[in-house]
Amino acid sequence: MKQLLILSGKGGTGKTTMASAFVRLSKARAYADCDVDAPNLHLTVGWTKEPKRSHYFGLPRAKVDPDLCIRCDLCRQYCRFGSVILEGSNYRVDSLACEGCGVCEFVCPAGAISMEPHVDGELMLYSDAKTAFSTAKLNIGSGTSGLLVTEVKKQMRESAGTAPLAIIDGSPGIGCPVIASLSGVDLVLVVTEPSITGMNDMTRIVETARKFGTKTVVCINKCDTNMENTRCIAELCRGWGLALVGLIPFDSEVVKTVNAGLSIVDVDCQAGEAVRSVFEKTMDILFGENEGGDEQ
Repeated sequence: MKQLLILSGKGGTGKTTMASAFVRLSKARAYADCDVDAPNLHLTVGWTKEPKRSHYFGLPRAKVDPDLCIRCDLCRQYCRFGSVILEGSNYRVDSLACEGCGVCEFVCPAGAISMEPHVDGELMLYSDAKTAFSTAKLNIGSGTSGLLVTEVKKQMRESAGTAPLAIIDGSPGIGCPVIASLSGVDLVLVVTEPSITGMNDMTRIVETARKFGTKTVVCINKCDTNMENTRCIAELCRGWGLALVGLIPFDSEVVKTVNAGLSIVDVDCQAGEAVRSVFEKTMDILFGENEGGDEQ
């Protein structure tokens, strides 16, 4: 299975819009939304059936047994996250603040503290006889986003059978979810925009992908909103030796189409036509038919 990961470095560049178009154009039998903090790929890929849901257990959380507690206060003193709280004469653990490190359990002389399984999110799998779409939602305050992304990808692979291609919608930034998304993929498509923040964050995500040795290509969305910056991005790509696989113009039809729950390649519009070209060039590179791509 070839895995294509679509990243952006920052939010709002059109990464998920691109991912939904690639799912449609490739007729993908395996795809995933790894933006577990704010997943929304499911809104435009056409699933109407309810997904299979399962709890995701992340790091354990501490729990105090009041019957065993001797009120020595060591747990509260040693907790560097301030999650152990004294209320009256009893101790309790704030599960939102607890990081599951287990120090309180270690220092407790009475064995009153145990580490308990804790639900940190929800895994969801949309599937039928031919297709598997894996996604998840991280619970508020949970910090194990990278581990949950790993579970999303694992669920996709196990359910996809012999699918030759997987499209993965990553998350913005360069944090744990992105690092977990990068693991094991064959190609990264970076979607950027010709703004100062877009170029800065594109640089960061390209550098991150290169540290992992992952092959990377770039496309520029809303390219005509600042042609000078678009030329700067093209120069950066040439300097890095990265293929620039396409320029996508700003198109007001995109907003209308996405708000209607459709992919931009479902309608006749300029942006949709440009995305089709980006898709073809990206697939050529992914499957080895065009190693260099086009530099524009």
